[in-house]
Amino acid sequence: MTTPPTKPARPLRMLFWESTARCNLACSHCRRLDVQTSPDELTTADVKGLLKSAAKMGPPVFVFSGGEPLLRNDWEELARFAAALGVPTALASNGTLIDAAMARRISRANFSRVALSIDAATAEAHDAIRGPGSFDLTARGLAELAKLGVATQINVTVTRANVGQLDDMLTLAQQARVAAMHLFMLVPVGCGVSLAPSQQLSPQQYEQVLNWICDRQVEQAKAAGRPGRPGQAGRAGLGKTAVELRSTCGPGYYRVAAQRGMNLARPGLRGCLGGVSVVFVSHTGEVFPCGYLPVSCGSIRQEPLETIWQGSEVLADLRDFDKLKGKCSRCEFQAICGGCRARAFAQTGDYLTEEPHCLHEPK
Repeated sequence: MTTPPTKPARPLRMLFWESTARCNLACSHCRRLDVQTSPDELTTADVKGLLKSAAKMGPPVFVFSGGEPLLRNDWEELARFAAALGVPTALASNGTLIDAAMARRISRANFSRVALSIDAATAEAHDAIRGPGSFDLTARGLAELAKLGVATQINVTVTRANVGQLDDMLTLAQQARVAAMHLFMLVPVGCGVSLAPSQQLSPQQYEQVLNWICDRQVEQAKAAGRPGRPGQAGRAGLGKTAVELRSTCGPGYYRVAAQRGMNLARPGLRGCLGGVSVVFVSHTGEVFPCGYLPVSCGSIRQEPLETIWQGSEVLADLRDFDKLKGKCSRCEFQAICGGCRARAFAQTGDYLTEEPHCLHEPK
């Protein structure tokens, strides 16, 4: 059972639900190792209970993720149930199952945004990561959703295999008129552990990608005639061809942006949000700070999510920045960055130690 922490929890902003471990792809960098059906997968009734808990907690944006969430046969029913409760929803899919008929079903579900995974600007490079034919299928899904006016984004997992294609990826995103492109900085968990070190970003490349994001944000802001607002402003604020760029699992972005004197545009937003204002619920109901930090905080089959959110000792640790270790404990950017707790855990087994990919030396 959880106990009340010494510090109150912040509001929960995003709840990622791993709807299923099943997937029709086997991507080389996926955080999951098991892609088979689990007999313990949450039932429709279980998820409705989770949505009721979410409705009491703000509510947060409820993200249907996976595995591949479109493989569940109840996702439409659950999306309607969430809407009736006033819980906003989003969908994260690999996009390969989205033909014209599926796009119409997704459009009727009224997700606030649909994120599709594209990991390279060319079919050859993307398919080498996600499987033969996957690029064309995902591109089809993106086009079908665009026809219906569904708000979309592209999720890119950045590795050495595609880091040289970021400009081409941004061009692809602009041409597809997506609302956002989120760059996921690889955390070596699941299948990603087996990636050769030669395919994982070095700390130097990690820093270069963060600066690339800042550079492109500045360029887009200038092109829109808003040079003083380059941060993570939305597409609507920057013009028709602008794409919201964001670093995920790359909290050092906020440190780099601050060092460059950029207007971050969203005061109070912090780099690592795992357990702070984000939580992840697995397909079996276990609660984790994020999908890349495999430290259990409890189970929604034993306690309501709101109880776990308020009382988990693990979550309390992550919210207490005084408990950070190494150079993260003395960093002047601690409040806006915090280091990636999942990457720290993956490399050291301690989620409170310093971010292993950060080159910054605190003053």
